[in-house]
Amino acid sequence: MATDPLSSILSALKREQIIPDVLPESTFTPSVLFSVVFPNGAEVNLGNYMDVNETQDEPEIRFAALNGPWDDAGEASYTLAMLDPDAPSRADPIYRTFRHWVITGIKSPALTANSAEALNALKTHPSTTPYRPPGPRPNSGLHRYIFLLFQEPASAEPFVIPQGAPEYGAALEERRSWNPVAFAEKYGLKLVGANYFLVNAPEVPQD
Repeated sequence: MATDPLSSILSALKREQIIPDVLPESTFTPSVLFSVVFPNGAEVNLGNYMDVNETQDEPEIRFAALNGPWDDAGEASYTLAMLDPDAPSRADPIYRTFRHWVITGIKSPALTANSAEALNALKTHPSTTPYRPPGPRPNSGLHRYIFLLFQEPASAEPFVIPQGAPEYGAALEERRSWNPVAFAEKYGLKLVGANYFLVNAPEVPQD
């Protein structure tokens, strides 16, 4: 019997202790399957290992067709957050979590979309937190880079994070110690999906 792709998300999150390190137990039931694809074709797939060089440019989000019916999904909009809970290292995560990217107003592609490129989700707003690629400190071990997809509240007006909110902070120091669960609660966002990849920090000789 084939494993349900949505239920396999929870198994993958628990396998790498993302539950409970980032998300509490029973935080959510995944309902949206999505992938993250970088411009060079590298794709995030629930815990695959990637090289830092593959992740330098802002990626695209793709919703899986099984999320349909598209006429319903097309009405929803989403916020995506990318974070690293292992900052500066998994052994000593004093900056958990480090916020790499926050973007609001993500929408499903049009119903008529049939090419691979058209599967990319629509980015209707500029990033709130500009994308910052992974850059783990040398000798800091394995890092988990997590994408959390939140469904935005239904409203006649597009969801926008208010100016001056911490999520607009782009400097390195302003990205540290960010709590995605508290962020979601503050703005009424519902966690509906998650994905992640792994990076081994470079090892350099130590004196």
